[in-house]
Amino acid sequence: MSRYREWDLSCKVYVGNLGSSASKHEIESAFSKYGPLRNVWVARNPPGFAFVEFEDPRDAEDAVRGLDGTRCCGTRVRVEMSNGRSRRGGGRRGPMRYSRAAPLLLFSPSD
Repeated sequence: MSRYREWDLSCKVYVGNLGSSASKHEIESAFSKYGPLRNVWVARNPPGFAFVEFEDPRDAEDAVRGLDGTRCCGTRVRVEMSNGRSRRGGGRRGPMRYSRAAPLLLFSPSD
């Protein structure tokens, strides 16, 4: 089985906001209603998300439309097409960067 980072992005779905007790079987059961699955990977350390790979990209898109915001594994999940980027260290917008070349200048109202 290939690592989830090597899966076909057009068929790869990100499942977020999963509880720590998320079950691979429950995820497979919910997502397989939209079409045949190739792979399911559930994060354990840290828990809270999973990736599902479909055989067909249309099935992946249908699953995103049908399952986003629904309850799975005891919580309301976020389901979206995977963008292939890591979320470590800064989330969607990336890490905050500070420039040493431009110091922060503070002005009082009397300036």
